[in-house]
Amino acid sequence: MQLGLGTAALGRPQYINVRQDAINTSDLELFKKNSFSVIEEAYKLGVRYFDTAPGYGLAEQLLLDWLKTKNDQTIQVATKWGYTYTANFDANAKVHEVKEHSLEKLKEQWQVSKQFLPYLKVYQIHSATLETGVLENKAVLNYLAFLKKEYQIKIGITTTGANQVEVIKKALTVEVENELLFDVFQVTYNLLDQSLKEVFGLLKNENKSIVIKEALANGRVFRNKNYPNYNAMYTVLERLANGYQVGVDAICLQYATQTIPRSIVLSGVSNIEQLHENLKVNGFVLSHLELEELSSFKIDPTQYWGERKALQWN
Repeated sequence: MQLGLGTAALGRPQYINVRQDAINTSDLELFKKNSFSVIEEAYKLGVRYFDTAPGYGLAEQLLLDWLKTKNDQTIQVATKWGYTYTANFDANAKVHEVKEHSLEKLKEQWQVSKQFLPYLKVYQIHSATLETGVLENKAVLNYLAFLKKEYQIKIGITTTGANQVEVIKKALTVEVENELLFDVFQVTYNLLDQSLKEVFGLLKNENKSIVIKEALANGRVFRNKNYPNYNAMYTVLERLANGYQVGVDAICLQYATQTIPRSIVLSGVSNIEQLHENLKVNGFVLSHLELEELSSFKIDPTQYWGERKALQWN
C-alpha cells in the first residue's frame, strides 16, 4: 500500500483525538525535535507522500526545514489553504484554528506554500464545504486554475462532515475554461464513516486520485469505555490484530487500502513508535470475509460527525 504521512499531530501539540499517548509537552523545541525525527524516520522507511497545512501549527515550516536536508525528486508534498492556526500552542485556547475561504487568504497562504516547489505536487482547499461557497467562488477557482497551469500541480479538496458525498459530487462538476479543476480528493474514511464508497466508482471512472484521512476515526477505533456502543467492533478488531500480530491501527489502515484500492492512506502519528506500528500494514492482507465483517460496523455519517464534534483537543 502507499502510506502517506499526515503532519497535523506533528505540527501542534494539541489535536482532536480520544487517545492520550501523543507527545504532550510545553517544551516547543523538544516537540519540534520529535516531529522532525518522525518525518525523517518515515522517509527512511519508504514514505514519500507528505501532507501538511498552514492550519497545522508548525507543520509547514517543519517540513520546509526537513526538505532542505533532501535532494530526492520522488518526495511529494501536498499542502492546503483555508485554515489559520490561532492557538499559539496554548493547551487552554478556546479557538485552535480559523477557517476562511477567501481569495485574500488563498493568496496569502500560497506565499508560504509555494516554497515547497518543486516538491509540491498537490494544492488543496482545506475542508471544502457547501456553506463557505468556495466551490462557487469564481475568483478563487480561477486563481487555483492559474496555479495549476503555471506550476504544473494538481488541485484538490479535502472534505469533512456528514455531507462529504454531496461536496465531492459538486466538486467533480467544477470547471474553469471548460476544464475540470479538481484532480485529488482527500476524504475522511474509516470503519465508522464509509460514505466514500458511494462515490468511489465515480471518482475512479473520472481517474481522480483519492487520499484517505482519519482512517483511525480520531482514535475511536481503539477500545474506549466512553463508547460502549462500539464494543462489538473493538472485539473484532482486537481478534484480528492478535491473529495478524499487529495493532488495531494496522488493521484499520489495511481495511482502508483494500476497500479503496490505489488510494494513498495517511498515517497521522505523533511519534516513531506509532509510525512503526502503522507500517506493519504492509505485512498482511485481510480476507474477503474479514473485510465484510469490518464493513458491518459503519454508522450513519450524521452520528459519526456528531460524535467527532464532541471530541476534545488534547
